[in-house]
Amino acid sequence: ADQPVMVFQGHSDEVNAIKWDPRGQLLASCSVDKTASIWSLNQDTSLMVLKGHTQEIYTVKWSPGSDVESSNRPPLLASASFDGTVKLWDLETGTCKHNLAKHSMSVYSIAFSPNGQFLASGSFDKKLLIWNVADGRLVKSFTGTCGIFEVDWNRDGTQVAACGNKKNVSVLDMRH
Repeated sequence: ADQPVMVFQGHSDEVNAIKWDPRGQLLASCSVDKTASIWSLNQDTSLMVLKGHTQEIYTVKWSPGSDVESSNRPPLLASASFDGTVKLWDLETGTCKHNLAKHSMSVYSIAFSPNGQFLASGSFDKKLLIWNVADGRLVKSFTGTCGIFEVDWNRDGTQVAACGNKKNVSVLDMRH
């Protein structure tokens, strides 16, 4: 049987999600233990542990962008937590760049726009929020009829879709 190339151990509780960075060199993980970790295949210990959430981190997403792929600058990492916040992490310093705290319940889904300028977040509080990544400002808000479990952008970044615990899908047009 095949063996794993690498096994990372560092979280003290269940790992909820893992995501490769856009270059495929770093792996981010997040956990019930309220932390996110950054891993490299070059070592079996984490490069950094990101702390600041007060409840479990449900998912993580890397910012996209051609500028990241052509430079040595690491992309931003966003983390979404049951504490109702989304954090944008600067991985050069390992610090929280922006704490996005306008949800009143667990945040289940986050998605960067294709150009990396905006971040959508969806929460059990029925809100789909759109954030400006550069300054952390809330730029759009949509309240649906149910808790939101998934958000996703279309290819050109003009629309955001959201779905939740009812039988519908909502699409928000960013051009208006």
